[in-house]
Parts: sequence; structure tokens; C-alpha cells
Amino acid sequence: MLLEAIRITRRFGGVVAVNAVDLAVAPRQAFGLIGPNGAGKTTLVNLISGHLRADGGTIRFAEADVTRSPPHELTTRGIARTFQGVRLFKGLSAIENVLVGRHVRMRADAVRRLWPRAAPDRADRDRAAALLERVGLARRAEALAGELSYGDQRRLEIARALASEPRLLLLDEPAAGMNPTETGRLRELMRALVDDGLTILLIEHDVRLVMGTCERIAVLNFGRKIAEGGPAEIQRSATVREAYLGSEDVA
Repeated sequence: MLLEAIRITRRFGGVVAVNAVDLAVAPRQAFGLIGPNGAGKTTLVNLISGHLRADGGTIRFAEADVTRSPPHELTTRGIARTFQGVRLFKGLSAIENVLVGRHVRMRADAVRRLWPRAAPDRADRDRAAALLERVGLARRAEALAGELSYGDQRRLEIARALASEPRLLLLDEPAAGMNPTETGRLRELMRALVDDGLTILLIEHDVRLVMGTCERIAVLNFGRKIAEGGPAEIQRSATVREAYLGSEDVA
């Protein structure tokens, strides 16, 4: 397995936000994580990405124990993420945001040349431009990030995360603010990334997007994992329907 969470637990005072959760994500897999608001999904991703420390359990990435590794070390190892809220440098252009995301693969002098703005290595700029094209933002490369639509800002965040050349990409509600056409393109992008060898862990409230993208899905409720399986298995689960999906057909 590329990523394993073994009985991972996190408490906030008397609240157990993540309660002895086990996850195992295989390489080249799109793995979905769903559940009601407050189920512990984002907390779990924060633990995996090093933005929170676990109170118990173990996290392993590429067979190494990374339970207490800080975010910058995990980025170097090959874990990248996006966040629920957009976290871009609004005063920098789209391509400059991607170049900032590429800093772990750039020489130190190349990083310094971004501050103040100057010309980075041609190879790095070409790579950043290719990533913008991949997410459908090639024509907005020089636009300020703060001037992009919310959906475009979401796609720019994905391009910036990809710039660090991750093996595992953690996406926290990437379809938020996207219209149905943009969501369809996002699904195609995620499947293409997995086909190219990337592993994706996807948190998303758009259940149809998760069902249409992920080979395997885990469901959290009140911090516990209540189900795991393929899309069809999750849709058939009475426990999942009661906790999250309800009786509506989501196929």
C-alpha cells in the first residue's frame, strides 16, 4: 500500500474527531472519503498531511512511518494537498502560483528569483505552463490569481499541488464552487492523473462525483469509519444510507 492509517485517533478536548480509523490506499488508485458534516474527514486529511498530530495510531507512506512528520517533509516525500478554503497568493499570477508550488523541486537560487518576481529557469516555467494547460487554465497563465473565478481558483490550486510532483494528492472538496460542466472536467482530470500513475485521496460532498471517480470509498460518521468498499457496495449499504446518503438514488 502507498498510504496506511492504522487506528489513527485525534481528540479535541473531550471530542474524539477521528476514532481509531484504519485506511489503506493502493498506488494508482482514486480513493474517496465521504460522510456528513463534522464526520472527521478533513481532520483525517490534516493528520495525513502533517497539519495536525495524531493522539494515537500510525500513519505510513511508502512503507515509512510518517506519523510525526511535518508538512514540508511530507511534501518532499511526495504528498501534496489542497484545502477546503482557497489558499492562493492572490497578488501573484496563475503561473507564479504554480512556480511557488514547485519550490521543493527547484534549486534554492531559482526559488529566490521568485521574490521579487523575476524569470525562473525555463524548464520550471515550461513545467508550470504545462500544468496550467492540463487543468484548463493555459489562457489565464498571466492573470492574477485573485481575478480568477472561484472554480478556476480551485483548478489553479490543483495545478500548484501537482507542481511538487507528488505520488499522493489529497483533494479536500475540489469541486466546491464548480458548475456541472467544470465538475465533469474535474472528474476527467482526476481519472487521467490516476491513469498516469498518481494516487488520489478525495474528500467531496458531491457524492455523484465520488462514485464516478473512485474505485474505493470509505465512509466516516462521528469520527468512526462505518463502511468501506466499491461504489456499488457503498450505495447498497443500509448503514451508509442511514448515516449519510439517505434513501435517494445516487447512482
